[in-house]
Amino acid sequence: MKLTKKQRAEVFAKFEGRCAYCGCELGARWHADHMEPVIRLDAERGAERPENHSLDNMMPACAPCNISKSRMAIEDWRQWIAGHVNSLNSYHPIYRLAKAYGLVVETQAPVTFYFERLAMECEA
Repeated sequence: MKLTKKQRAEVFAKFEGRCAYCGCELGARWHADHMEPVIRLDAERGAERPENHSLDNMMPACAPCNISKSRMAIEDWRQWIAGHVNSLNSYHPIYRLAKAYGLVVETQAPVTFYFERLAMECEA
């Protein structure tokens, strides 16, 4: 399931060298992510959902986004990210303190990925 250099260049160019998810500029160590996952098993069993291994399903991603997303489908990952605000409020006193001093402002905004923001701009 390895991409050729030409295919990697195509994936990188999809968002002009930006992470499809957070929008940061990608450096040399970017990842090619399956937006809808291909779950690698082992050499004997292959992978689940091999049909998802296509250039149309590949997204350029920064390492933190791709590692965070792991094997999750895009909607599962969106919910997982959104759920972190509750976790921060429940378990991290430093976060609550920063919020109390106005250093952190929670917006309750939905998780919208960079590729979605670009699509909305094109529609407008």
